[in-house]
Amino acid sequence: MSDILAGILANTRKELAERMALRPPAEVRAAVKDAPPARSFEKALREKTPMAVIAEVKKASPSKGIIRDRFDPVTIARLYALAGAAGISVLTDEKHFCGKLEYLSAIRATVETPLLRKDFLIDEYQVWESRAAGADAVLLISDALEPDVLKRMLDLVHETGMEALVESHDLAHLEHAIASGARIIGVNNRNLSTFRVDIENTERLAKYVPADRVLVGESGIASADDVKRLASFGVRAVLVGETLMRADDVAAKLRELSLM
Repeated sequence: MSDILAGILANTRKELAERMALRPPAEVRAAVKDAPPARSFEKALREKTPMAVIAEVKKASPSKGIIRDRFDPVTIARLYALAGAAGISVLTDEKHFCGKLEYLSAIRATVETPLLRKDFLIDEYQVWESRAAGADAVLLISDALEPDVLKRMLDLVHETGMEALVESHDLAHLEHAIASGARIIGVNNRNLSTFRVDIENTERLAKYVPADRVLVGESGIASADDVKRLASFGVRAVLVGETLMRADDVAAKLRELSLM
């Protein structure tokens, strides 16, 4: 683990300690009682055809900087919901992606589409705060978690009523994701250490994912042709951020990627 991912995780640990000092774990766990019931992310992905799109609310990235200047997360989420997104991914990392956990809560109050908290979760505290903020699912990155920690985090996710998209970039971490029991398996075409993208990564790894799991292709997806190619490898859903954020007509682009 090096470069970009290592830097992000170091910052995550620092910010996590600060948040825990301001809002103790017991307080966050208590707040979960007031959260609206979690909706099934897996069910939403399985029911959407021909292709389920997880549309991402994303202002910036470490490699591209600001992606969308005129950024209203709630308005964007509403557009996604109206255009038929199966799920909505909300970036909450502040330093590297200009996200906020508050975006998740605001969007949850506005749309019925299941929401995924997209961040770098390394501690159980973040699972509880995700549920308290209204998340229906969270991202767990197997490349950033030891197998026993991944399993423990996933078990807690399920305990809270949420589901998880467990993401990997290489075969070793994919095997950890599958062994954890994750029902939604993501193959990230982006190497998180370098942020280089290779869409053929999904092709290389898809054959190792059991047929009973929901396979999600992530990163580097720009067109209907890309989606059709991924579908031919058994991909049932795609997670798309930058392509949608740069589109002049977000709804039209989302429908294109849904193969509608």
